[in-house]
Amino acid sequence: MDNEEKKEKTDLPTPLRLLSLLNGVDRVELENVELEISELELFIPLGGFCAPTVTIPQERRRPVTLAHEGFTPVWESYPGKIQEVTLGATKGNGGSRGSMVTVGGSTAPAFSAPERTPPHPPVLALDVFDMKVPLPRTLKAGVAEVMEDPAAWARMNVDRFGAEMVTVHLMSTDPLIADRSPRQAAKTVEEVLQAVDVPLIIGGCGHPKKDAEVFSHIAEIASGERLLLNSVTLDMAEARTLEGIARAAKDNGHVLLAFTGLDLNSAKELNRRLYEYLPPEDIMIDLTTVALGYGLEYSFTIHERARLAALMGDAELQHPTISASTNAWAAREAWLDMDPMYGPREIRGPLWETLNGLTLLLAGVDLFMMMHPAAVNTLRSVAARLMQPEAISEPFRDWVRMGA
Repeated sequence: MDNEEKKEKTDLPTPLRLLSLLNGVDRVELENVELEISELELFIPLGGFCAPTVTIPQERRRPVTLAHEGFTPVWESYPGKIQEVTLGATKGNGGSRGSMVTVGGSTAPAFSAPERTPPHPPVLALDVFDMKVPLPRTLKAGVAEVMEDPAAWARMNVDRFGAEMVTVHLMSTDPLIADRSPRQAAKTVEEVLQAVDVPLIIGGCGHPKKDAEVFSHIAEIASGERLLLNSVTLDMAEARTLEGIARAAKDNGHVLLAFTGLDLNSAKELNRRLYEYLPPEDIMIDLTTVALGYGLEYSFTIHERARLAALMGDAELQHPTISASTNAWAAREAWLDMDPMYGPREIRGPLWETLNGLTLLLAGVDLFMMMHPAAVNTLRSVAARLMQPEAISEPFRDWVRMGA
């Protein structure tokens, strides 16, 4: 390269000089180089790109069938189990009953899967009162002729309405009502025992001291019958009457119902006190049933929480549960004469009791105290279907497509 060519290249602008020096070079390595760039411009030749292709979207077709997807459930196992409790005793078991019922035994949440139904179906008991009590007209219509005869009332509940158990509410023992003696209450229980051969639930008046006297006396005169004494409370513990009832139940082979009000801590505390005198298989729990429209959702929640805690291993809650579904009649909407848009109360009332029962059935309740025959029949029918899911017809199984 002569001097003129060198001079010509030296006079070129710096970018062009770099390009001329790199002409024919495939690779350049720079060491210890610092670059200061105040402005960077990129020049992209237009010829190197293709024009974008415009795609016209096709018209979306509306689906005419549902997609079929498989589902394989994953069953969760639980470490806990609900105690099994047997109520009533036949002659071979030391009593005089013609049948016995067993509740409890669940190892999974109620009806959580067709393959995991409870080991024992729910038990339905119908109420009897030992005195004439004010009842809604819808309830009174069916029992008016026997309201002053507890034995006849119990017999009707079994023979006509198919009650598996009978609950005898000893309201007359209340000191503020008739204040009948434990001996008089025991006589009523003896008459009902002779009238029917199903297991009995014996309900008190709610007075801690009076119930303690009544339950203790009845436990002795009905020894071996395996009654469910309804109920014992923390108030009895404070009144120092709980021990006497528990010992009477233990010595005579009965079961105690531990009643608390929508509070799991109270339920656990009461059970701990009962464990000093009774084995777990002689205890059932009542966590309180509240009427639809007056807090039923709280009852459902407390029962569901108790059942899940029991299945997860909380031994103090591993007891069968009971629901006084008749509390549904405490809602005035169940019996009040209302605007025709709410339907006739003759239907509305039984529906109210039915919904109370169905709600707590799904929460895992094992035994129901009920009153209206229509509510009993409906709950029994639904429970039977849930206990035998294979008997449900195909149209009910394929409910998703029923509206198509």
